[in-house]
Amino acid sequence: MAAGEGASERGALRKVITVRHAVAIYVSSVLGAGILVIPGLAARTAGVGSLIAWGVLALASYPFAYTFSSLSARRPESGGIYSFTKEAFGAGTSTMTAWLFVAWVVLGAPAIALAAGTYAAYAFPLSGPGVFVVAAMILSLANVINLRGIRFSGRVQVASVAVMLGVIALAVAASAPGIRAVNFTPVVPGGIASIGVASALIFWSFLGYENVSNVAEEFKDPKHDFGRSVTISVVLIGVLYMAVAVTVVGTGAYAAGGGVTPFAAMMSNVFGEYGAAAVSILAVVIIFSTVNAYTAGIGRVVYAAAQDGSLPRFLAKVDPKSGVPRRALIALYLMIMSGLVAYYLAGADIQAAFLATSGAAVLTYVAGSAAGAKLLSARGLPRIFPWISLAVSVAILPFIGNLLLASIPVAGFGFAYGLLKDRSR
Repeated sequence: MAAGEGASERGALRKVITVRHAVAIYVSSVLGAGILVIPGLAARTAGVGSLIAWGVLALASYPFAYTFSSLSARRPESGGIYSFTKEAFGAGTSTMTAWLFVAWVVLGAPAIALAAGTYAAYAFPLSGPGVFVVAAMILSLANVINLRGIRFSGRVQVASVAVMLGVIALAVAASAPGIRAVNFTPVVPGGIASIGVASALIFWSFLGYENVSNVAEEFKDPKHDFGRSVTISVVLIGVLYMAVAVTVVGTGAYAAGGGVTPFAAMMSNVFGEYGAAAVSILAVVIIFSTVNAYTAGIGRVVYAAAQDGSLPRFLAKVDPKSGVPRRALIALYLMIMSGLVAYYLAGADIQAAFLATSGAAVLTYVAGSAAGAKLLSARGLPRIFPWISLAVSVAILPFIGNLLLASIPVAGFGFAYGLLKDRSR
């Protein structure tokens, strides 16, 4: 039976992703949320010192992207880091990464959706509960779109990325005249440690290079398309991040809105309240694209883990009509909505939510980078890239602080569960 019609009893994932779609998923996964929120939070934490952290992590992003794309190209299959760690270290570590991925998206999707709600509050008179309603609508729409299939989702990403790049270019160009030299001193107002905390926040902005690995099985030509899409994406993302970070610091836009909505502040300074309202609406659209991309990617992780028994096996069924892991996506949506409700009841702080998400994500990157160091056999400079990824990930962990405790138990229980399931088999 053809792959597009279902090659097994559970159906088959369709091979429809091209370079254009891959770049769109990379850019929206990495840029969408981070470029709208993190520059302000990082600048509020470390001031001008945040630019140092941006530069270092922009350089480090290529080893991350190279490691995950190379692992995916050598064996394209759904599951990404989950599949790599299974091959490298066995069931215990792979199950741990699957559980961490779930924790990552359960913590992170509601956090960035709330940031979208905060932007919406610039355009509409929203109360606290109203922000949560916007977040719930974004999470629900992303789930509905992904249930339609990866091809439809990819087209949404291409359109969303086009809007995103337009907003970024307009905000930076319009705000550039407002950059003042006085805003670049002192260089490290909060001390060296503040750069470390800013790096932990900024790391969140570069998460996403693994997300395309999660849908590797759906690439038309993974051996060629991964390399091209990675190079285009890394250069584009690095340049845009630095441009935005310099503008946010230089204009002092991070001082408004608790650092969460620097783009609205920049546009308000240039175009007044209507400019802020317009860019806020567009920010909601852009953040939605990030949630949409992660729903697609993490849904495939749940699917792959369920196939192996690391998660309940009933989640491993692919819908033959749409070619998507419908049950996995629905289960993921329910967990994400539970995370949103938990944030509402706890009165969560967005910066703390981002740091907690970074904890789960960095631990996942540690496992994935270690798998790359073991599995990749490239010669010359590329051979060291997985080790650079591993070193950067480990160095970030201490700056997450106590919020790392939200992820360590998940990692421990996931590892133990994987070992027990492996022994029972």
